[in-house]
Amino acid sequence: GSGDPSKRLSVPQGPPMDSSKKVDLKIIIIGALGVGKTSLLHQYVHKTFYEDYRTTLGASILTKVIAVDNTPLKLQIWDTGGQERFRSMVSTFYKGSDGCMLAFDVTDRESFESLENWRDDFLEKVIPREQGFPMVVLGNKIDICDRQVPEEIASAWCKEKDIPYFEVSAKNDINVAQAFETLAKQALTT
Repeated sequence: GSGDPSKRLSVPQGPPMDSSKKVDLKIIIIGALGVGKTSLLHQYVHKTFYEDYRTTLGASILTKVIAVDNTPLKLQIWDTGGQERFRSMVSTFYKGSDGCMLAFDVTDRESFESLENWRDDFLEKVIPREQGFPMVVLGNKIDICDRQVPEEIASAWCKEKDIPYFEVSAKNDINVAQAFETLAKQALTT
C-alpha cells in the first residue's frame, strides 16, 4: 500500500550505489622540466599531440571521465610545472591527491635521476594513508631513438619501489591511456 506519505520515515535520499555514483579522483603529474607532462595529459584527455614548449606555470587542471569496473570516474588531472623555482608552489597542489604520476624523459638521464627527489618530496607532503600510495612512473619519449635511460634500469628502479612502470610516447600515443587507467584503478582501490 502507498500509505499516507506524511507518515513515512523521512530517510534522506542518497544516490544508489551504482553507476550514478561518480567518484572524483585527483591525479597529479610531477617530474622534471621538459619531460612532456603537458603533452602526456593532452594526449590522454584530448587525443592530440600538443607540442608546445611553453612551461606550465604552477598548475593547470584537465578533467576526463572514464569508467573503471562500471564505476564512472572523474579524473581531475593536475599538470604541474617542473621548474625548480615552482617546486615549493607545486607541492601545495599535492594535498588531497588520490594518485601520482611521476614522469621522466628516457632521452634525458637527469630527469630520471631526479625521480627519487620528486617522489620523496611528494610522499613527504602527502599525509600517507599507508605506504602504498597509488603511483605510476612514465618514461616518456620512447619515439626518440636517442635513449639515455635503458628500460631495464627504469623498471628495476620501479620494481624496487613497487611502482608500475610504463614506457610511453605522448607523440605516438603509446601506453598513455594504460598508464592513467592503471593509476585510476589503484587509486580507486585505495
